[in-house]
Amino acid sequence: MSAVNGIGWFEIATDEPAVAERFYADVFGWTYGNDRGEATGADDMAYRMVTPPGAERPAGGIFPTGGKAPNYAIFYVLVTDPAETCRAAEAAGGKVLLAPRTTPDGLSFAHLLDPSGNHFGIFTPPPASE
Repeated sequence: MSAVNGIGWFEIATDEPAVAERFYADVFGWTYGNDRGEATGADDMAYRMVTPPGAERPAGGIFPTGGKAPNYAIFYVLVTDPAETCRAAEAAGGKVLLAPRTTPDGLSFAHLLDPSGNHFGIFTPPPASE
């Protein structure tokens, strides 16, 4: 995992996930798996984890939009408190696009715009399992 305030994740959303996966595999050697890290075929189009060559764990994901959202690629910065980071971003001239949310497993995330209009995300991972 990345250090706090470092880039800890990326996400590519696309209406053609099989095409994106093939492209990034050919160019960078990325491999793909499901949210449990299990390797799956390109026809299994749930959110797919991306693992770069030589990495011990996934570093990003490919999100199939099904044509219901625009295609995008963003990075996520690891933070300790998404709500506080959103407040700091707004105070610095940014905008919150998606207010902080927490998934059932405890992952907290939000989407922001910097003052130049660049879209990026922030996140705090779920608590470690004991």
